[in-house]
Amino acid sequence: MFGSSIYTRGREAFTGGSPQAVYEELWLRGRKSRLRSCAITAAVALIVGGYVVSPLFGVVLGVIAGGGRALQFYRAYWAAGVWRRGLRGEERMAKILRWTLERRGYRVLHQRLVPGHGNLDQLLIGPHGVWMLDNQAWHPDTVLSEYGGKLFLDDRTPSQMVKRLTGTAAEVSRVLSERLGIDVPVQPVLVVHGGRVRGRRFVADGIVVLGPWELLRWTSRHPNAELSPKQVENILRTAVYNLPIGGRTMPDSQPGSVPDAA
Repeated sequence: MFGSSIYTRGREAFTGGSPQAVYEELWLRGRKSRLRSCAITAAVALIVGGYVVSPLFGVVLGVIAGGGRALQFYRAYWAAGVWRRGLRGEERMAKILRWTLERRGYRVLHQRLVPGHGNLDQLLIGPHGVWMLDNQAWHPDTVLSEYGGKLFLDDRTPSQMVKRLTGTAAEVSRVLSERLGIDVPVQPVLVVHGGRVRGRRFVADGIVVLGPWELLRWTSRHPNAELSPKQVENILRTAVYNLPIGGRTMPDSQPGSVPDAA
């Protein structure tokens, strides 16, 4: 279509009737309401602080309260950034991992193909175990919760997603275990970049559900294995040669050994 951008072509988030476009329009329409809310919050704080303590304290308290309210609105808008751009969050997660866990001895593989199961976003390998990360972004009002050990997306159970994640993680574990001759458990993790995780983090249907920053603490507080630096490198190299990128196949390797990297 004439006038369309080559950089956003095919991305539904940039079409006029998409949920993201509607969200942006409603956000702009609500500007006056947000300003009014900030002003009321600041005024109430000013009056209370000025009456209880002093006029100067009231002014300071009003500025802090009004600014805090504005920051609250901005954080809600910023949290929806990945979803608003029609993305899933894998690029954001890659940057977070690069500047945090990878500096602490963790290794990461990105966008690998698991034969018969599709792609995985990231495979995180570190001293506390192996995790398969799947990044997703939903509408900011979407709630992910756990009831009776089951994962719920609002009021429904995402059976297909659960089956895909658990099946893919199990296959990765099988491949790595067979090649290395040791048990290599792989924990599926659903990283939420848009939407709300009730309780900030939980485990449901065998899947860890949390936000990207929560992942940084989860790996050390909930280990699924204890791996030496040599074992981390062996698992990484085995995954490189047995989980191809974009359908490429790698030379076969014998269990327990990995060809030297070029």
